[in-house]
Amino acid sequence: MTQPRQFVIEADGGSRGNPGPAGYGAVVIDPVTGETLAEAAEYIGVATNNVAEYKGLIAGLKAAKALVPDASADGALQVRVRMDSKLVVEQMSGRWKIKHPDMKPLAAEAARILPAAAVTYEWIPREKNKHADRLANEAMDAGKRGKQWEPSSSTAALDIPRPSTTADLPPVSGPPGDAAAGAARARAALSSRPGAATGTAPAVAPTPTASPTAPQVGWAAAPDLGAPATFVLLRHGETALTPEKRFSGSGGSDPELSATGRHQAERIAQSLAARGTIEEIVSSPLRRCRETAAVVAARLGLEVRIEDGLRETDFGAWEGLTFAEVRERYGPDLDAWLASAKAAPTGGGESFAEVARRVAATRDRLTARYAGRTVLLVTHVTPIKTLVRLALGAPPEAMFRMELSAASVSAVAYYSDGNVSLRLLNDTSHLR
Repeated sequence: MTQPRQFVIEADGGSRGNPGPAGYGAVVIDPVTGETLAEAAEYIGVATNNVAEYKGLIAGLKAAKALVPDASADGALQVRVRMDSKLVVEQMSGRWKIKHPDMKPLAAEAARILPAAAVTYEWIPREKNKHADRLANEAMDAGKRGKQWEPSSSTAALDIPRPSTTADLPPVSGPPGDAAAGAARARAALSSRPGAATGTAPAVAPTPTASPTAPQVGWAAAPDLGAPATFVLLRHGETALTPEKRFSGSGGSDPELSATGRHQAERIAQSLAARGTIEEIVSSPLRRCRETAAVVAARLGLEVRIEDGLRETDFGAWEGLTFAEVRERYGPDLDAWLASAKAAPTGGGESFAEVARRVAATRDRLTARYAGRTVLLVTHVTPIKTLVRLALGAPPEAMFRMELSAASVSAVAYYSDGNVSLRLLNDTSHLR
């Protein structure tokens, strides 16, 4: 019996803005020798990270199929797809539902390229996907110049060690396992949907071994920072205390969303679903945030992770009072609080300095956990203002110079070299 050809596909996609100028890269590798057999990359215009990642998967599967004339025949080909996109790997493996309308036709197209039993999926850390990531960035760089990626100008294969991956592949014979079965379920579920529209054919080329002494020039010589961790900062919807402008922190009554707040949560869920950029959801443990996050999660088909570091300030004895009431009852304490970030509210509340340390530690944990991903943080006024202030390097008094409406959206991007970019502040267009 003829043994099937075995390939490893590594694929990636990226978007500079999410959505923004986007591109993908894919590489087909011989698992025995580690040799690069083919590369594919393309600038695809404005798109999201997830769309670019799916496009990279499709290009990689097509490139592998092109290397084997009878690839569609049962047992002719065995492919292990390795990607750092948890979303694509889990959806194509059948473990996560595909709910977003932009993803369904792309998943269907990927599932049709090769027999389900021929393909398995594996998540890998981003640092092990550097070749495909570099190709995606080369494609985006080319698009910025108004051109498409060309194999002859690529340096993606340089300085990327390629050990044999044979030991990682499953046995040739035997059941295909959950991953292949998941692909079959995806094909069955999506078979009635039309495939994605096709555009200009991507550049695909066999890749000769590059000289180890070939120099990198221009932008290629700079570190490849890749996609940032992007935090979309959502303030919870209104509670009964919100329109009365009462202090409502983590030391008070923990109010639920009002009818207005629930409506606001539905509107932002609709808006985020249309954008298709959110990959994870993390929420403050307080009820108003959990309720807001639950509405969005139900719409996007995602789980909610609770992060205690995102809770609101404990306002001590001021909880439930208006600013005027605090002025009347605790005037000197209020003056001290307004004058210094180290001053705490009356009755053992948290100072802004204490909150800043808590939020900064939470930021550092989450940026490490979600490097390269777009995460919705459902939280409160003080944590959001603190993240914005720290991103800008602004002094503590800047906290009193920002407006942050209920159910508003802000966004901050964190790059691997430590740079930070504030991309959005107090957007409420989805509520109008």
